[in-house]
Amino acid sequence: MAKLVSQTYAQALFELAVEKNETSMFMDETLGLIEVIQTNTDFTQFMNHPKIPKEDKVNVVKNVFENRISKELIGFLITIIEKDRYNEIEAILREFIFKIKEYSNIGRAYVTTAIALKDKEKNDIETRLLATTRYKTIECIYDVDQSLIGGMVIKMGDRVVDSSIRTKLGKLQKELLAIQM
Repeated sequence: MAKLVSQTYAQALFELAVEKNETSMFMDETLGLIEVIQTNTDFTQFMNHPKIPKEDKVNVVKNVFENRISKELIGFLITIIEKDRYNEIEAILREFIFKIKEYSNIGRAYVTTAIALKDKEKNDIETRLLATTRYKTIECIYDVDQSLIGGMVIKMGDRVVDSSIRTKLGKLQKELLAIQM
């Protein structure tokens, strides 16, 4: 349910950004807003406190963000507050950023390997991903998981390419067990 809510609100903000033809400005402001939310725990606690009236929260948003972010994004935050969805603001904003990046043909890949990759290897992976996808640029998030033994796992959206030794050994084990039975 929470995912559906964040997608719905993010879609509305995305459509507004596209309609205004200011997707990059909205994205920059959204990234700044996420940083404020993550670094200012007092603000987040205030905004999520159930006993503080919505009007007070709206006034704080107006006072804090006026002349710092667009009136559209302030209006969006006010709507979120009025609909009692502020506790989901980070998920909404992250979903919005994902939509903007997709719209701008910026892909995101999670690459997990058994050992840390060298820069040349990372560049090779990024070049290969760009050649096999529709994206103009790609953001890769690299992680090391020694349990893979070797190879790599690449996740992009709902697609997973798993060429790890761990997975290959697991498949081989299943095949051998099937033969024994």
